[in-house]
Amino acid sequence: MSPLGVSLEDTWKSYQNNAHCISKKEFPNFSAFIAELPLEGKQEIENLRHSDSKYKSLDDTVLFAIYAARKAINKAEWNANDNFGINIGSSRGATQLFESYYDQFLSSHTAETLSSPTTTLGNISSWVAHDLQTQGPEISHSITCSTALHAMLNGIAWINSGMCSKFLVGGSEAPLTSFTVAQMQALKIYSKSNSDYPCHALDLDKTRNSMVLGEGASIACLEQGEQEKALAIIKGIGYATEVLEHNVSLSAEGTCFQRSMTMALGNISPNDIDIIITHTPGTIKGDLAEINAIKKVFCNKIPSLTTNKWKVGHTLGTSGMLSIEFAILMLQHQKYVSSPFYLEKQPISINNILVNAVGFGGNAVTILLSK
Repeated sequence: MSPLGVSLEDTWKSYQNNAHCISKKEFPNFSAFIAELPLEGKQEIENLRHSDSKYKSLDDTVLFAIYAARKAINKAEWNANDNFGINIGSSRGATQLFESYYDQFLSSHTAETLSSPTTTLGNISSWVAHDLQTQGPEISHSITCSTALHAMLNGIAWINSGMCSKFLVGGSEAPLTSFTVAQMQALKIYSKSNSDYPCHALDLDKTRNSMVLGEGASIACLEQGEQEKALAIIKGIGYATEVLEHNVSLSAEGTCFQRSMTMALGNISPNDIDIIITHTPGTIKGDLAEINAIKKVFCNKIPSLTTNKWKVGHTLGTSGMLSIEFAILMLQHQKYVSSPFYLEKQPISINNILVNAVGFGGNAVTILLSK
């Protein structure tokens, strides 16, 4: 579920137009652009929250994950007896609940009973496992904005080790709170644009940073081998970390991206890649560093590039899996969806798509998906 909709069908329909899902929200002391779930999605979450007395105290990150995980295993025809593993991460975690509990603490100097168990990062996978009644391993983590793709790497490693035959992986993020938005604004990367598109991700001519936060959850079911029901095949994986020069730095040449893309390609020719879904968060330096890395790896034959952040904002830990979802939809429909700032012709065929993600600290992940 994301600002694009609460089903793959709704999501693909949303990709067929140049409208974005970004609006302006009034916070207590400021206003800012955000990308939130559609009304249908909000209602689904409220229904879930009130479906079980235990769920009323859970943060949106957990409820988003439960909702998306239910839909994922239903589509994959999994059941609890499969004892599949779960790795669902989040960059920020239960930020809404944490802020609320802390406000109460400042006024009363006592903590609420459930303040600790409902804000711990392991909360997400644990509650999803509880809801789905599976007995497999449960993992939660935060590796900033590459969290969901790191979850995919973990799931692949568990399956390849033989310790688990199936793994539920992804990310969930509910960062649209005043403190979280203010943190991004403090980094001087948040959008103040008055143009038709508040987020100019993949616009290489922009002169101002234009990052916008979005919310949502995206979950994938991993199985070994080529299954008949598979939506796509993972042909390659790559990961890399840069040496930090600054807390949020990324080298101008995107060294971590160069390494992760090269690793994901393996023995596959760069010429065989049809599309790259970029991480490009809408910042001047971040977008350009990734493009520089792509030019280094692909030289004179750069694949078609696209991104969804101009449309849904940056969903932090979920963003990589929303890009995986985007790639799967283009593979299924054999249709390239461009960015309004980086228009390219439809590739002759769509067989191989690279998906990039990177987080604070230069920890990049690249996944190569194929039909």
